Amino acid sequence: MKKMWGGRFSKKTDLLTDDFNSSISFDQRLYKQDIFGSIAHARMLGKQNIIDPKESEIIIATLLDILADIDAGKIEFSVAMEDIHMNVEAILTERIGEVGKKLHTGRSRNDQVATDMRLYMKDICLETKNLICDLITTLLDIAMEHTNTIMPGYTHLQRAQPITLSHHLMAYVEMFKRDVIRMDQVFHMTDTLPLGSGALATTTYPLDRESVAKELGFAAVSLNSLDGVSDRDFCIDFLEAAAVFMMHLSRFSEEIILWCSSEFNFITLDDAFSTGSSIMPQKKNPDIAELVRGKTGRVYGDLLGLLTTMKGIPLAYNKDMQEDKEPVFDAYDTISICATTFAKMVKTMTVNKSVMKKAAAGGFSNATDAADWLVKHGVAFRDAHEIIGKLVFYALDQKKSLDDLTLEEYKTISPIFDETIYHAIDLNVCVNQRNIIGGPAEKQVIKAIAINREWLTKH
Repeated sequence: MKKMWGGRFSKKTDLLTDDFNSSISFDQRLYKQDIFGSIAHARMLGKQNIIDPKESEIIIATLLDILADIDAGKIEFSVAMEDIHMNVEAILTERIGEVGKKLHTGRSRNDQVATDMRLYMKDICLETKNLICDLITTLLDIAMEHTNTIMPGYTHLQRAQPITLSHHLMAYVEMFKRDVIRMDQVFHMTDTLPLGSGALATTTYPLDRESVAKELGFAAVSLNSLDGVSDRDFCIDFLEAAAVFMMHLSRFSEEIILWCSSEFNFITLDDAFSTGSSIMPQKKNPDIAELVRGKTGRVYGDLLGLLTTMKGIPLAYNKDMQEDKEPVFDAYDTISICATTFAKMVKTMTVNKSVMKKAAAGGFSNATDAADWLVKHGVAFRDAHEIIGKLVFYALDQKKSLDDLTLEEYKTISPIFDETIYHAIDLNVCVNQRNIIGGPAEKQVIKAIAINREWLTKH
């Protein structure tokens, strides 16, 4: 098949070169963006009388037919045509002859592919936002069911203070909200049209770039043609946002893995989101959570790969930039399946409330509240800290919790204690007295859930 750029060459490219140089195996994913970009470009060429307006209409109508045929699976792309841009143009020219060859007037594949990628990026930013918002909705629903489910909060993976499962889940809601905001930022950074930059130095044709930007939904046009064709920051921005989102999912997955172990037994995963062992019949493995944790490294690799590709490229376009697509496609596919599957997994898990509460009671998580009780009775905090430390040491020796100690035992450590200490260290009291913004008290968590539901309606 004749190359569209073959006029300068005296011999055919090697078949290995064709295979190595071709990107159609993966950039065919951009066919809709490529065709929509070409339609806007053709309409502008006709409006500006750069080509005959009637020819512009023929090109547009044929491009729409090609789009419908691709959607219907009627078109097979050619490796010899290298990429989605030349494949579409070749099909167009095959159908309408010489008129089809006029489409590429005033543009280059360099600004064409940059436009395609920006259109694609804007689409996946919106789709990713919706997936994350769906996950947030799931967590808010679960949180609302567990505003009184006591569990231990941890630092250093050691039981620290009593909280609720609701409060714990709301921490991930905050993380995922930031992920939504990052996707908004990526969308904004992407929302500039490079078409019209040409290969690197624009063109002598009187293009109306603003009209193309308006038709394609871009907020602005690029102000420097060199940057217009060579910028891939928006791809890196997306990969960075995807990597942070996966980091959040991975942290959550790690906790799911711990919680469903026999040692914790805080939750039981639904059979539909667990797998078994080929040799050990008793096993029920949290493979979904483990895969999410594992695929986080894959997305990190996508980010690092593109950063490394871009770090030594001089202006303007270089073929290295063909490597921008696969990491973006891979990262998007990965975060999509992870977000969707993870949401279903947590939605169907069973919470073992009594086990969680027992863990909170058995780990001296109410020790800080005992110290606070002393402070409220006139003891300096550092002295209160030492008194409760001695009390915990004594309780450990007696194999008791703070709740199990008698008042006489309390008084052997400090005569200040009276019977009201038992109310102060009750787990429900410990949680609900932390009734300030950001705290685990039921009132505050319910308020936070409502605030976040309202936030979702705006995003």
